[in-house]
Amino acid sequence: MPELPEVESARSVIERSALGRRIVDVDDSDTYECRPHAPGEIRAALLGRRLTAAHRRGKSIWCETSGVGRSRTPGPALGVHLGMSGRVLVTQRDQTDEGGDYVGTGRSGQSAQSRHNPTWDRFTLTFADGDTLRLFDKRRLGRVRLDPDIDALGPDAGEITPAEFRDRVGRGTAPLKARLLDQATLAGVGNLLADEVLWQAHLDPRRPAGELDADELAGLRRELRKAIRHAIRHGGVHTGEIIDYRTRGAHCPRCGTAMTRATVGGRTTWWCPKEQR
Repeated sequence: MPELPEVESARSVIERSALGRRIVDVDDSDTYECRPHAPGEIRAALLGRRLTAAHRRGKSIWCETSGVGRSRTPGPALGVHLGMSGRVLVTQRDQTDEGGDYVGTGRSGQSAQSRHNPTWDRFTLTFADGDTLRLFDKRRLGRVRLDPDIDALGPDAGEITPAEFRDRVGRGTAPLKARLLDQATLAGVGNLLADEVLWQAHLDPRRPAGELDADELAGLRRELRKAIRHAIRHGGVHTGEIIDYRTRGAHCPRCGTAMTRATVGGRTTWWCPKEQR
């Protein structure tokens, strides 16, 4: 599932390859991905406009749009959520991905283009030169909408201040991992990133979040920011140090103790019972 680092990569693709280009067609016919908009509603709102900026908070992306023609009145924001498996691709007319700009190649190294099935293109912007921006989503769990509401999201996990982190994460009796996964508390952390960060910070995912002291919370925030930067540089959360050891029979790469598996915060969770306390 795309988490903050993958979504940041998608935002970067839009920023590098899609801004400032006039939109001449929109395929918004997928009624599930584009709900609650009726087919043609997003198209009518975006034709003739240009994407002018790409923003992200947590796992949500939204793009500002220009006025139409000489009008300086900006258009609606275009919101994109990748869901469980979505990818953003900017593709040239000859159907090659522009500069290799795709998201979510996975461990096999196989590109999204080589696995492409046109029926999995859930939303498409076509630019004046014939290039396209597509939301490629095999599982059909992403969302595209106009003027998305992001007010319910907490601060971005990569940008949250130390004081905000202490106030939001270090409270209550909920398990620490559940607190990290709560998008209203902290936006952007998913299951894999949470396991990686808690292992790096030597913290038990089951501990009540409110029991952590100031030093433990500061260390957790440092490891979170470090893990996000590492994942963005190296291609995604699957490149984390503990991810390959989240499997039956695996042992902690630091101490050799057998990894433990349980459900925490409603998600499958792996940790080292010796080092994570």
